[in-house]
Order: sequence, then C-alpha cells, then structure tokens
Amino acid sequence: MSLPLGFTGARLDRADQLRTDAAAFAATTADPRARCLALDGIDFVPGEGGGLRWEPLDPADDRALLLLGLDDARVPHFVRESAPSQRIDARSRTVMRLLPLLSGEDAALYGGARSLVDWHARHRFCAACGTATALFRGGWGRKCGQCNAEHFPRVDPVVIMLAEYDGRVLIGRQAGFPPGFFSALAGFVEPGESLEEAVARELFEEAGIRVSEVTYVASQPWPFPSSLMIGCRAVANDPALTLDTTEIEAAMWVDRAGVRAALAGDMGAPFVAPPPLAIARHLLEDWAG
Repeated sequence: MSLPLGFTGARLDRADQLRTDAAAFAATTADPRARCLALDGIDFVPGEGGGLRWEPLDPADDRALLLLGLDDARVPHFVRESAPSQRIDARSRTVMRLLPLLSGEDAALYGGARSLVDWHARHRFCAACGTATALFRGGWGRKCGQCNAEHFPRVDPVVIMLAEYDGRVLIGRQAGFPPGFFSALAGFVEPGESLEEAVARELFEEAGIRVSEVTYVASQPWPFPSSLMIGCRAVANDPALTLDTTEIEAAMWVDRAGVRAALAGDMGAPFVAPPPLAIARHLLEDWAG
C-alpha cells in the first residue's frame, strides 16, 4: 500500500488529558500563542501559500472552542463550534476543489476538525430525552443537563473493496459520478456484521457476485461527513454480474494494463481513476503493482 493515505498523518498531540481537566483546558484557551482554524461554514479558508489559515483566538467570538490538540511546541490549536443558526453543508463541493492546495498533514488536520464541527451541528439535542445538550471534554462530547446522558463523536465504518477474478478487478460507478469515472465498490457496515461479512454482502447486493478470501488492506478517515473507509480485497467465485441499478449505474472488470493506464491518466484508458486523496486510488495502485 502506497503511503500516506489522504486525511492521515496529522501530527498534533490530541492531549486527551486536557479534555477532562477544566483548569488545564482554561489555561490552553488563555495561552497567547493559541490558534484557531479559520473556516467558511465547514470549508477551510486557504491561508498564504495555500495551506490552512490559523488565527489568534478572538475574545469577541462567543462560539465554543473545540480542542484539536497541541503541536510540537505545545501550542494549542482549536476550531470553533458552528453557530446554531449556521447551515452546515456536509456535501460541499467547494472544498473538493480546494483540497489539492493542502499538504497531507494539513488535510488530516482539516479532516478531523471538519468532522468534529459537523458532528456538533448535528447533535445539539439529547437523543435520549430531546433536551438541548452542552459541550464538555474540551469539545469531544456533549452532555444533557436533564438526564445526564453523555454523547460522543462517532465515525461510520465503510468497507471499500476490490473484487478480483482471473487477473482483473471489479470497479463501478454511480449515476452522479463524472463521465468515465469508476471507483472501488463500497458500503456501510451494518450492525452485527464483521468487516469480511460486510464486504461479501455489499458485493453481492450491488454486483451479484459471491466472494471468498476477504483480506484487509488499509483504512482512511473520510470527513464527508465522518466515515472510516476500510479498504479490502476479495476473490470472486464467478465473474458474472447482476447489478443493483439503484446503487450503481455500471460496473466492469479491468485488467492490470487498464488500471495502470487509468492511474497514469492515459487518454485511451478504459476509465477515469479516483483522485489521489481517495483510498480507492491507493487500492488500485497497490493491486496494479
């Protein structure tokens, strides 16, 4: 597997000990070196040179601070909770055009911050009793003042996989994909499933193939809004496809030469490959050698 994967490699110390120590957390917010990530809604604001923009803490901004962590010099880094009236668009396409401006580390920092801000915007009320919740643990949780239920950020596990048969791999596309774009098939892990079972179920549901020998390859956070992409491979028992067209528009088996041509961006390639930030591209690169 080629490394690093997109949205991995953030170097901040998450400083979990500060989340439960009110006095220590207050000291970080009072640190004159402290910096806050600039966001436009939920999209990052490009800084000079195209990286992230970090600003001093603004005492006039009364939105809650969420602690991202400490850098190597122990400088606290924060992001602010969105205002209750602010609309959060977790599927913003603007950020996809801006992401290539970021280094790998900046993309990882932004991805974590984006998912955290989005989670808070979606969980302002208690799932147990419906009462408004308040932040605690330095922004890494919400607590209900009525029933004392505690709520914590979660990630959604998603299997993303390449099925292989006789020197070819299966790729597919959804109706909303750009022309010619194909990727690895993927789907959410359901309650009561292992990763291997989820891979087998999704491939059968979407493409009608039965698989065996499911193996784990690598994982990647995907902050749209908050998934963990779990990359796998599987061996298909038969290449015949029966597509669920409510899920995927088309699918095809591609050999290594076709995958390599797509990864190289050749004009005659059989498909357009996923972008470098996506784990699907890394799965294809790893398989193609």
